[in-house]
Amino acid sequence: MKNNIILDDAAMERLIKIANIKQEKYDEWLINEKNLSKEKEKNLSFGNSTIEKLMEIVDIERVSNKNKFNKWFDYKYKLSENENNFLENLIEENELFLTFYNEQNLTTKFIAPILNKIKFQNKYIKDWYGYKIKCKLNGYFLSGEPDFSIATGISVPKTPYFFLQEYKRSINPKGNPEFQVLAAMLTATTLNNTNEIKGGYIIGELWKFIVLKKLENEKYEYFVSDGFDCLKLNDLKQIYINLQAVKFLYCKVEY
Repeated sequence: MKNNIILDDAAMERLIKIANIKQEKYDEWLINEKNLSKEKEKNLSFGNSTIEKLMEIVDIERVSNKNKFNKWFDYKYKLSENENNFLENLIEENELFLTFYNEQNLTTKFIAPILNKIKFQNKYIKDWYGYKIKCKLNGYFLSGEPDFSIATGISVPKTPYFFLQEYKRSINPKGNPEFQVLAAMLTATTLNNTNEIKGGYIIGELWKFIVLKKLENEKYEYFVSDGFDCLKLNDLKQIYINLQAVKFLYCKVEY
């Protein structure tokens, strides 16, 4: 059968008569289906997050205040000669091709080497790739698998401190990485019972960082940094320093 059948109320009534289904059984089935539909509407995956959907769950708004990043981005970290050479070589090896990479190539050839160089791992925390986290927030279930997170835990992430999301060449019309990482950050503040968390997202050569802050009365505001072009050496150095600051300032463990 090539054409789809629309089961409206009249069609369902005819089906009930043919199948000899008792009306009370049908009514029970219909109530269950409606309940399941409502429950499905209350589930939001990170990948399907939009600002409109997040605003249905919490009172949240984006605020413009670049000073919010001062302490983070002003972290005093001196790059070694080895690190300088590493970053210079990374650009040299990828600058002709990065904009054409698919997500796997972008991750493997450019992003992963940076994260591995920083070494987000000791006996307290480590880096996690694609592990699911979830929470219940204001009657909604938020869940997803962030591309990268720094968190405590042994076999699964426990307390997340930082997220890096969506290694994309461009914004997918079906999902914006800004809102996807924001959903993960909202989940983390709920799980950690904290008022602030940091994250970031990547679109091709452009990196942006985010601070999410929980205010009184269950309100939230978030801040998005200016973009850093990872194919420009000074920008790439600042990205590297920003990530080192996450490791030393915000993971709250000794290295």
